[in-house]
Amino acid sequence: MSVTPHGRTRWRRFTAMLLGGLAATAGLVLLTGQGVLAASFSISGMPFTVTSPKLHGYGFEQYAEMDHMEPGSPNEGDTGGQVLVIVSAIRDAQLDGLCQSIALGGINLKISAGSASNKVTADTLVVDSDLITANADFNAIEIGRDSSTLDAVPGKKGAIGVFGQQADEVTLTNLRQNNYATTAATFHLPNLRMSFTGDGC
Repeated sequence: MSVTPHGRTRWRRFTAMLLGGLAATAGLVLLTGQGVLAASFSISGMPFTVTSPKLHGYGFEQYAEMDHMEPGSPNEGDTGGQVLVIVSAIRDAQLDGLCQSIALGGINLKISAGSASNKVTADTLVVDSDLITANADFNAIEIGRDSSTLDAVPGKKGAIGVFGQQADEVTLTNLRQNNYATTAATFHLPNLRMSFTGDGC
């Protein structure tokens, strides 16, 4: 009777996830910082957590959209490779510090940057989330606008007939997001730190 080497199989899968997640996250930070990522791409299907004590931005939009994984992705589960997300776009954003973590088989890849006195900044910041919690304040908000007519963030709008909202200004405190994608035209991350930790954000 043969015995399947379960430990070896799990270790190889864990290593592949770990290295793949590290490469993907590092690449995301570098590419968004250079403003070369397209606004639309196939998501990995691995969600990541982002938190910040405070986000303030000018030009804010939100609408629903469907993100897609590559056909045959091992992360599709029972989703069919599609995830319904809330798209949040901000023309000019400042964050009083940022924490991002992704769970990789019992360990977390954690990224931190910035502070209240040395802010993270981003232009045309776009985040795809399926859960957002925060205390929110808006100036000049329009709720229920057709997402195809949104104009607070140049070049960003949803599909016709989809519920949308936008505001001239937004402030979010105690922000926590469960995200599937992030892009930005520019992304300034002062005091960037990447490490493997037992805990996430």
